[in-house]
This record gives sequence, structure tokens and C-alpha cells, in this order.
Amino acid sequence: MRRSIFQRYLIISLAIILVSMISLGVTMLFFVANYWENEKKENLIENANQVASTIVLLSNYNTANHTIVVEDPQLFSATMSTISNSIDAEIFVVNNKGKLIYCADVNDCTHKDRVISSEILGQTVNSNFFEFGTLSGFYDDTYYTAGAPIKLNEAGLEETVAFCYVSTKSAFVAGLTMAMMRIFLVSAIITMLISIILVGLFSYNLSKPLRQMSRAAKKFAVGDFSTRVSQVSNDEVGELALAFNHMADSLTASEGMRRSFIANVSHELKTPMTTIAGFIDGMLDGTIPPSQHKHYMNIVSLEVKRLSRLVQSMLSLSRIDNGELKLNKQDFEMFSVIVNVLAGFELKISEKNIDIRGLENFEKLKINADPDLMHQVIYNLIENAVKFTNEGGYIAFSAIETKYDLTVSIENSGPGIPPEDIRYVFDRFYKTDKSRSIDKKGMGLGLFITKSIVRLHGGHIFVESEPDVFCRFTFKLPMFKKQSEKNQQSKYIDTTANIKPED
Repeated sequence: MRRSIFQRYLIISLAIILVSMISLGVTMLFFVANYWENEKKENLIENANQVASTIVLLSNYNTANHTIVVEDPQLFSATMSTISNSIDAEIFVVNNKGKLIYCADVNDCTHKDRVISSEILGQTVNSNFFEFGTLSGFYDDTYYTAGAPIKLNEAGLEETVAFCYVSTKSAFVAGLTMAMMRIFLVSAIITMLISIILVGLFSYNLSKPLRQMSRAAKKFAVGDFSTRVSQVSNDEVGELALAFNHMADSLTASEGMRRSFIANVSHELKTPMTTIAGFIDGMLDGTIPPSQHKHYMNIVSLEVKRLSRLVQSMLSLSRIDNGELKLNKQDFEMFSVIVNVLAGFELKISEKNIDIRGLENFEKLKINADPDLMHQVIYNLIENAVKFTNEGGYIAFSAIETKYDLTVSIENSGPGIPPEDIRYVFDRFYKTDKSRSIDKKGMGLGLFITKSIVRLHGGHIFVESEPDVFCRFTFKLPMFKKQSEKNQQSKYIDTTANIKPED
């Protein structure tokens, strides 16, 4: 049977609490019983010594009978009874042979027919005696018994003439243990009930975000990314819930871009294919006269090239996702790459009367990189600049070379990028011109592929923009191979509007 985290955590927590309480109870009982026994021992020995001292003060030794004689029996009896009642113990005195000569309980004495063994007397003759037991068969049950010798001075000599014993039943200790057990059990039950409530609430709240994540993940599996997890704490579970919500936001955005991408791909494929099919059918069925075939074949050629670029972008995206985009580094001049790319846009640059600036800075700049991939980077950035530069505007190139890296910037005048869109420009399938009024042929892949190629070289790219003034893309490439390989393994954070990464 599968148990939830809530059930397992509750069971484990309660088991730990129960084991801890049992251990605490057993330890407490052991130390309390041991402490009480030591206290009882000291108390009984002290009382045995006091009784022995009292007997010495109130009696004399009869040498003829080898026994002690109490001078004031009434006072002696009252004293012994008071001590016996105050400590709840039996007090009796035996002679050197272990026979009873006095008992504090005169009316109901149970010791008169019993004899203390010589072994016990031997242990008492010179020092105090203590035992938990039957006193070598003197009692039928276990007792705590303390003994003290009674010594009198005769002819200047101190002689042990009798022995005093003080006994109390061990049933009191058992009663104390049972009372403590009852107190402990009541406390344990109350503590367990409180623990069950508190641990249950804590476990439920702890597992609540996990249950929500499980339900949300099941919805994610069928394409529903609307569910979010409530962040109920600031601990690791709260951080997990926050990360899960960020993932859900990312999935939502990715799903939106995917749907937009599918719509764009469908449109981009449908439009040129419809155009190509219509013109070819028109030429085949004679609707288009032979004199206009060349004109329409040029249009068909442009549409085929457009499809080719789309397929190439899709292939590049697939290679990036699969990690198959490899570098073939060579030393080459950046100037020649920029000039060759600009030559391909010469017609559009002339049509929009765009001013090209700053190429003189690139005449002697060399870089170690993959020339084909860098050509694609420059192509994507220049294509983007030409597309969005206003009529009569400019495209400016700049470069800064250090012994560590090469920084290349491509700036164009025009509408720029809105502040709310600038953080997304390097995401795949993202198009800032949502109306498609300007970016009709774009798929939202160019800048994503550009960013991936730059990072593959160990560099980074960022964008700056001021709406209706300019837009500037800047990328940095390391100048040395070892540094490039090191940077290639590092992690980068996309730069947002008007923020440059530290050099």
C-alpha cells in the first residue's frame, strides 16, 4: 500500500516522539528510584544511629545477664514509638546472639520469635549495615533495613552489647514507582495528543505544495499550464514552489511561442507555396503568357529562396537543440565578412537610402572563430538592422579590440525595441513586430540562433534600445583559444534593456 509523504512523516515523527518519551520515562524512573533508595539508605542509617545513641543514653549494661537495662522504660518506649511513627519504619533491638530484646511495636511485635543471623551481626558489629532483602530469612518479604551497633563503656572499655535495626517495607518504593508511572502515562498521553495535532498540521502544510505540484504536473502533461502552487513558507519547500511556478510561467511562455511558431511556420510555408503553385499553374495552363514567364519565374525563385532560408533556420535550430553545432575555428578578418553580407543587402539599402557608417574600424581586425557561423551572426544582425531602419536612416558599425576580446556593435536608427519586449528578443520564435507589418518574413529564430552561436564561441551578446531613436546589438568574442574554451563552459545571463555585462 502506497503511503503519502504526509502519512510517512506523521508516523515517523510520532514514533520518534514515542521512543523519546519511553526512553525519558525509563531513565527518569531509574534515576528517581536510585535517588530515593540512596536517600532511604542514608535516612535509615541515620535513624539507626540515633536510636542506638538514645539507647546508650537511657540504659545500662547488666554484666551478669549480658544485656542492657533501660533506666526509664516509659520514656524509652515513647521515644522509640515517636521515631518509628515519624519514619514509618520498624525499630527493634537484638542482643549479641541475635535474639530480640526490644521492639518499638510492643503490642504487635512480629520479631520476638525470630533471630538475626550471625552473618548479619558480624557485618554490623563494627560499622553501619544496610540491605535490601529479607535479612537472611528474618523477614518473609523484602525490606530496606539499616543497622547500627550499640556500644557501652565498661571499665574504660567500649564494648558492643547489642544491635539496633530499622526496617521499612519495599512496597513503598513500588507504590512510588507506580505513582510515577501513572503520572508519566498521563503526561505521555497528553503530549502525544498535542504532538499528533501539531505534527499533523505541520506535515499537512509541508506536503500541501507537493500535492499541488503533483496535480499541476498531471495537468501540464495534457497541456494545461494554468495551475500555480501557493507559496506557504520561506523554506526549501517554499523555494521549490516558487521555482515550480517559474517553470510553469516558462512553460506557458514556451507554449505560447510554440503555438505562435506553428502559426508562423504554417503561414510562411503556405504563402510561398501557394504563390509558386499559382504562378507555375498559370504558366502551364497558358493563363500567364510566355512573354511574362521570366518575370514570374523570378518571383518563384525569390519564394524558393525564402523557403530555403526557413528550412536552413529550422535545421540550425535542430542542430542547436541536439548539441550538434560544432566549431571549425580559423583566423579571418571581420571586415571581409561584414562587407560580403552588406553586398547582399545592397538593393534594400539603396531603396531605403540607408547611410552605412564605421566600416573603417574593421579593416585590420582579425578573430579566431568559425567563419561560416560568424557569417550567419553578422547576416542575422545586418538583416535585422536593414529591416527596421527608417527611410534615410543609418546603420553604424563599431569595434573595440583588446588583448582579451573583440567587441562588435551594430546600431541602426528607427523605431527601436519597446522596453517591455527587449528582454525577450533573444528567445526563440519571438517577434517584436506582432502585427507583421514590417517583419513579414521573419520567424523569430534569427536572434536566438545568433545568441547560441556567440555563446558557443565563449562570448556573449546584449541589446540596447531607445524607442524611436536607435537599437544597438553588441557581441563580445574572446581573442584567445584557451579563454574561448573556458568561457564556452561558463553560464551566462541574458542582458535586459540598457544594461551591459561587466568586462
